[in-house]
Amino acid sequence: MAKKSIRAADVAKRAGVSQPTVSRVFGVGTKVSKKLELKVKTAAAELGYRPNTLARTLATGCSKTIGLIVSFLENPFYPEALEKLSLVLNESGYHILIFMAANQAEEIDTIVEDLLDNQVDGIIFASVGISNTLTDRLVKENIPLVLFNRGQDDPRLSSVTSANFEGGRTVAQFLLAGGHQRIAHISGWQGSSTGRDRQAGFIKGLKDAGQELIGCIDSRFRRSLAAEATRRLFLGEIIPDAIFVGNDHMAFAVMETIRTEFGLRIPEDVSVVGYDDVSMSEWPSFNLTTIRQPANRMVEETVKMLLSMIDGDFLTVQKLEIDASLQVRGSARIPEEWPNEEF
Repeated sequence: MAKKSIRAADVAKRAGVSQPTVSRVFGVGTKVSKKLELKVKTAAAELGYRPNTLARTLATGCSKTIGLIVSFLENPFYPEALEKLSLVLNESGYHILIFMAANQAEEIDTIVEDLLDNQVDGIIFASVGISNTLTDRLVKENIPLVLFNRGQDDPRLSSVTSANFEGGRTVAQFLLAGGHQRIAHISGWQGSSTGRDRQAGFIKGLKDAGQELIGCIDSRFRRSLAAEATRRLFLGEIIPDAIFVGNDHMAFAVMETIRTEFGLRIPEDVSVVGYDDVSMSEWPSFNLTTIRQPANRMVEETVKMLLSMIDGDFLTVQKLEIDASLQVRGSARIPEEWPNEEF
């Protein structure tokens, strides 16, 4: 004999409440008193009731689910940022579906199709670029989307980043104030706005002081490439006395290579500065001076933008850059006259 299907009406009868009350208890984003919620969920558990989320999505046209596509999960910045995104979205009554993707148009298109098949209410692209063709389709279908930690010139796309250009320029000013003369840059991927802007700001800061880089190598935000770039720099004719690295993930590899393969001291022989300020930056073995990306604010603004679009505001496109600060620690020479730990 087939097992009898337990309905919301059965739970309502067991709990002694109305059926709409049961719907509110199991409706994502709706609120009832803690006492009433406990009463309904206890009755549901006793009966073995599970709400039909598919039916609710079909009825309301809203799945209360956000899709997130991320490319660089091996970078410690992203697990930390994704945790914050998940928490903030959950507080707003949304679940999150996470997909990994390389920056390849065909793969991203396939993932977007999967997300649309899952009836997501919006999409966040984290350090993932999207093609004009895909943008055309999502805009035409009024699919809410925001770029996180990545910008694109397309005027139809909203994005949230740190102030990468100013962050790069700040690092240049800091290293120059510390008296460094042989400065190199191991950059992030120049195919991304973050890598380009950090490099451009850094070069501008040096140029304003009449100084140029002795070397600049694109390491695509990859640890292995950053380690190889470090070898190339320190086996060259001019040995750097300071290196700005495009993110902390690469900076850790740079520091390890300098110490273990070349036997040099940090910061006595060479200063190293990163970008992101992930939690590992504070570990004693790294103690990394770095630009702090304001992850909490970036997450809050990203969610705020996306939910505004979900509510129907597609007219206001925002390209928000949030100020970042330099966290001065022990991996770089500190200028004699330095006001505080943030520049």
